[in-house]
Amino acid sequence: MAWSKFPYPDDSYVYTPAGLKKAWARLHAGDAEPFPKDAKLVDAWIAFHAGEFEKAAKLGLAAGVDGYSVANKATAIYANYLEKSEKKKLAMFQEVAERCEAQQKEQPKNAAAWYWHAYSLGRYAQGISIVKALSQGIGNKVKNSLDMTVKLAPKHADAHIGLGTYHAEIIDKVGAMIGGLTYGAKKEEGLKFFKTALKLNPDSAIARVEYANGLVMLEGKKKMDEAVKLYEEAAACEPVDAMERLDVELAKEELDD
Repeated sequence: MAWSKFPYPDDSYVYTPAGLKKAWARLHAGDAEPFPKDAKLVDAWIAFHAGEFEKAAKLGLAAGVDGYSVANKATAIYANYLEKSEKKKLAMFQEVAERCEAQQKEQPKNAAAWYWHAYSLGRYAQGISIVKALSQGIGNKVKNSLDMTVKLAPKHADAHIGLGTYHAEIIDKVGAMIGGLTYGAKKEEGLKFFKTALKLNPDSAIARVEYANGLVMLEGKKKMDEAVKLYEEAAACEPVDAMERLDVELAKEELDD
């Protein structure tokens, strides 16, 4: 089945190889991904940033393990935002997680191999229910992979978001006592991770969205005004590629609800 098209095409998201290199630090402030050495992977990343997620995934996979990072990011972001079939979405997250496990064996010091493993398993867990996922041991795998990501790439803002969400989701679903004793989840830790993510990537819409969600999970309705403010800031962010546009549109949808 063909993947759905990116619904907000914009010429400003289409980079030349030189333009991509110039904008790379801004585009990858979230994932700390190094600029690719292979010209074929430059093409894959150009496709990704333009919202051609299927093309990016195919070009990445064609390059072998070195292309897994772009292929996994393209597949995971597409599945999260644009795939309408819940069954296909969950299958795509599982596929990414399996590829990451193979990549971890070949490239154990590649932060992307650990981060996309955590991201895909985390989204899969949200899809089947956090409580069910915890009973299957998925929570520990997510935490381990996020910890490895931060160890390998301390400035990986998205991994800090993921760790914040890990603490928030667990406390929200099983309570502070069980969450703390069984899974090491702590409210203060979760909030600290969200704040660190925003310091590392101050232009990030998704850092604000996830921080807002985490605040409500950890602090309840008393933090609703602060959460709404974060959503408003996220909706006002200026996207520089297709993924960021999807993040901004998500914030706008939440505000409309």
